[in-house]
Amino acid sequence: MEGLKELPQGIPVPGAGSQGGEDEAKKVQEEQMRRDVMATVLDSAARERLSRIALVSPERSRQIESILLRMAQSGQLRGRVSEAQLIDLLEQMEGGQGKTTTAKTTILYQRRKDYDDDDLDF
Repeated sequence: MEGLKELPQGIPVPGAGSQGGEDEAKKVQEEQMRRDVMATVLDSAARERLSRIALVSPERSRQIESILLRMAQSGQLRGRVSEAQLIDLLEQMEGGQGKTTTAKTTILYQRRKDYDDDDLDF
């Protein structure tokens, strides 16, 4: 059974053959292209900040990269993105997410009204 990977017991797994290798190669190629575009779009300070963001929150870093890629493809970027511009973009993301996801929470305390011996007059 050529092109099929096998489980340790020798059972072939359909769809896990050469297609998996092609998918992996495609992902690696896309990731390399993404890194190359980020290297040309961002200046060194902005790249450093984005890499620090990726350490803390890889998901947020991916979102920022996607936004920058779209902006570069549509021609909205003029020159390299500086660290200050990246910070502005982050603040805009925070503002947009904050309005949609944050709901004001209030806490209401209800105290039981027990009779205290000191409150009773005989």
